[in-house]
Amino acid sequence: MTSCSEHSSGFRSGLETDEVVIGLGSNLGDRQQNIAWACRELGRHMTDIVVSSLYSTTPVGYADQPDFLNAVLIGRWSGSPEDLLACMQEIERSGGRVRGDGPRFGPRTLDLDILLFGDCILKSDNLTIPHPRMYLRRFALDPMTELRPDVRDPVSGRSFASFADQLPVAGIYEYGSAPI
Repeated sequence: MTSCSEHSSGFRSGLETDEVVIGLGSNLGDRQQNIAWACRELGRHMTDIVVSSLYSTTPVGYADQPDFLNAVLIGRWSGSPEDLLACMQEIERSGGRVRGDGPRFGPRTLDLDILLFGDCILKSDNLTIPHPRMYLRRFALDPMTELRPDVRDPVSGRSFASFADQLPVAGIYEYGSAPI
């Protein structure tokens, strides 16, 4: 399923950009510094960046690990969704993340996820946009709606704030101001 094939074809002028929403998380090392560093690295590849407040959240999926710090970065990207994914995975590696080392949803120095890519709807072997689990995660929805309270799901048309309103607030609290 795709509704953003023009991004994958490589036929875009260098002036065209899409607003992208990226989720950031860290629960190993200096979590705040890890997220600030990732924001700076993303800023080398994107324009018009804004970053949410930091949120402290209890782990989801694998509980025996430290709490996460999470944030959302919104910016403009001129490449394809696949190019953005590759860029983000390289930033994760440079930040010390080792994929496949430990349990799924386990502790990590850095976790970057594409939550939204313009109004793109994409499902491929290695990438799904919108992010399929963000609808169930306040640590993605709360910082995103902090920055863009009116943002809507490109699939259903519902506001992301309405998804957040249906989730429990336990396990998440605002930790501090934007890291950059």
